[in-house]
Amino acid sequence: MSVILALDQGTSSSRAVVVDASSRIVAVAQRELPQIYPQPGWVEQDPEAIWSSQLGSIRAVMDQARLAPEDLAAVGITNQRETTVVWDRETGQPVFNAIVWQDRRTAAFCDTLKAQGHEPLFQQRTGLILDAYFSGSKIRWVLDHVAGARERAEAGKLCFGTVDAWLIWKLTGGKSHVTDVTNASRTLLFNIHTLDWDDELLALMGVPRSMMPRVVASSGECVRIGELLPGVPVCGIAGDQQAALFGQMCLRPGMVKNTYGTGCFMLMQTGEKPVTSGNRLLTTIAWQINGKTEYALEGSVFIGGAAVQWLRDGLGIISASSEVEALAASVPDNGGVYFVPALSGMGAPYWDADARGLIVGLTRGTTRGHIARATLEGIALQVTDLLAAMQADSGITIPELRVDGGASANRLLMQMQADLLGVPVVQSSTPESTVMGAAFLAGLAVGYWKSLQELESGWSKGGSFAPTLSASDRTRQLTRWKEAVRRSLHWSQEG
Repeated sequence: MSVILALDQGTSSSRAVVVDASSRIVAVAQRELPQIYPQPGWVEQDPEAIWSSQLGSIRAVMDQARLAPEDLAAVGITNQRETTVVWDRETGQPVFNAIVWQDRRTAAFCDTLKAQGHEPLFQQRTGLILDAYFSGSKIRWVLDHVAGARERAEAGKLCFGTVDAWLIWKLTGGKSHVTDVTNASRTLLFNIHTLDWDDELLALMGVPRSMMPRVVASSGECVRIGELLPGVPVCGIAGDQQAALFGQMCLRPGMVKNTYGTGCFMLMQTGEKPVTSGNRLLTTIAWQINGKTEYALEGSVFIGGAAVQWLRDGLGIISASSEVEALAASVPDNGGVYFVPALSGMGAPYWDADARGLIVGLTRGTTRGHIARATLEGIALQVTDLLAAMQADSGITIPELRVDGGASANRLLMQMQADLLGVPVVQSSTPESTVMGAAFLAGLAVGYWKSLQELESGWSKGGSFAPTLSASDRTRQLTRWKEAVRRSLHWSQEG
């Protein structure tokens, strides 16, 4: 039997998944991964725990499926993206904990660079906004705060990597220091036009070029694994959201996927030309296959499914997240109630860290059902804002929205989404889009699947939701939503 092994290293867990030639998942193993919160706004993980959790899941899935290394055609890797690891080139020991993508400790430094007028240069070359979310300022922080780190880095003794590069270093026994174009494009240090590390941006961030990994294609053999899986090639690498875009087979310009998780991540495939955003979306690399680089527009909603968790844990109006759909369906409409779930600021297209959550329109007649319904609508309305910004930036009107992630199983939410967008919402028959994307990229490189056309023909719809809301009702709801958002913005600056 020949199969693909896909590794999915996420923020809360590491998984290993076996995929067969019919694109069917035949085995899964998962290991939890703790986070460390040293102080408010700081989020870290132990790099060795990242590796050991991924290693444990690999061994478990190989045992479960009774596989030997020679049964594996290739390995694909997908990962949490901007999380930053710095380690010693000679010993392989991390010099500090991994600084997770959610970490905000470098926000003041990014604000300083903005005040100095550097943000347009970063946006032009990297497609990103100048923000602590990305890896560049995290690397600088490690070099400035770990004793001797800067001197060792200047001497060429330290390596930087996003999580994919760290896993490959460990898988190859320290022989390979590589990343792929999608992960490189999330660092604020990679020029997405020249496809190389940018010396001017490296200098502004204070990061030596010698730390940076070699950049490879998203699909194509890049390394062979050492003694764990002797000789097995790693042939697919992509950051988690790009992997989900590929797993959803969004292969042509204008195709869009949205992942509904704790937050929401939307990507629009824009083809071989990067689209510069006028609405503070991100321009990022979608993937590189057979020498062809394709791009995407990306927008993030900070609070998606987390709003439902807040109803459960903060307000206590549901005891399990699964209850929200029935409660929201117990009322015919929102009763005039709108919930802007800016519980940790607002993401694209607003990018307002000072926005705060707002529930407006309450009356004596408001019930738990109205608040639950307004919560689901608040998720769908944020996604609608993202898509409107993408269509404005790209000039493309989308035919449908492909969806994945845990909350995409909520049928009422998906119907709301279709109604607010005015286009069909389509679920994949395989909800595991991210890990399937990693598997597809790896298998494509070794001929396990012969072509993109073969993969695309194997993709099939699960559920589909057609819009039923009238244009006038849609306009009214969007107008009221924008008014509610306006009142939530800059809230923590006031008073």
